[in-house]
Amino acid sequence: MIDLTGTTLVPKEKTAAALGLFDGLHIGHREVVKRALAFSDSGISPAVFTFETHTVTSKGDGGVDAILSRELKFEFLEKLGARYVYSPDFSEVKNLSPKEFVQKVLREKLNAAAAICGSDFRFGFGGTAGAHELKKLCEPFGIEAIEVPPVKLGGEIVSSTRIRAYIRDGEIEKANKLLGYEFQLLLPVVHGNELGRTINFPTINQRFSEKQVIPRFGVYLSRTEIEGKTWDSITNIGIKPTVGGEVFPLAETHIIGFSGDLYGKTARVSLRAFIRPEMKFSGLESLSAQIASDINKANELMRKGK
Repeated sequence: MIDLTGTTLVPKEKTAAALGLFDGLHIGHREVVKRALAFSDSGISPAVFTFETHTVTSKGDGGVDAILSRELKFEFLEKLGARYVYSPDFSEVKNLSPKEFVQKVLREKLNAAAAICGSDFRFGFGGTAGAHELKKLCEPFGIEAIEVPPVKLGGEIVSSTRIRAYIRDGEIEKANKLLGYEFQLLLPVVHGNELGRTINFPTINQRFSEKQVIPRFGVYLSRTEIEGKTWDSITNIGIKPTVGGEVFPLAETHIIGFSGDLYGKTARVSLRAFIRPEMKFSGLESLSAQIASDINKANELMRKGK
């Protein structure tokens, strides 16, 4: 996949551009991308226009908490089959008029023959234009504009807002169904207080990125992938109330059956099911007993196919 962001590169061939924030690349977002991929049969390359999620301010003063990091978003887009991606900071295009967006982004930067968006896509200064306006503005440039209707699951529209709410409530299995994959972190392993190894439950620590959605504090059944190998694991999201010292939440994962030094390596931790809320214990002995209980619960969930 070729990243056009911050370059003067323009695709030589015509493209079909999927448009959206794609902050979670959930099953609804993927329908938009799939419509762009379908143009490949006509010799038109699939492209994606998106934003750097953490730079978006149009959905409230606090911005948008990302479900996917930039690295994961690009990884997923490449796996889906996107040939090009253009992902500027929101500030670079937010002041363009709707017509300027079509001309400068779709025609001049992406060399688009088609533009595909969901029914809730907004563009142009102040988000004044949507799918209807896109069709009108694309016509003079010979660009085919396609609106993809919302995807529903369980009678409700799949949306990033709904998914973020599930994640924050610890309803990770519901979030995963709407995402179409397991909610995951791809972050470096950092040094912690190393107390886990003193109670025979060594852990890896990962710090959340800024403007990333943070799951409900508690323990989760998870799976951990490092350098192409995957292990079952349990992950605590929180601030370690028993031992203290943490202000900002982190993910602390015990990899079942693994031993070794992982500091400085990057680990992919996928959350599969919520086990219990975060708790403060009277000491390390009671904490150790609870971790053993958590592992038993994790094994039970895995036997049930979680």
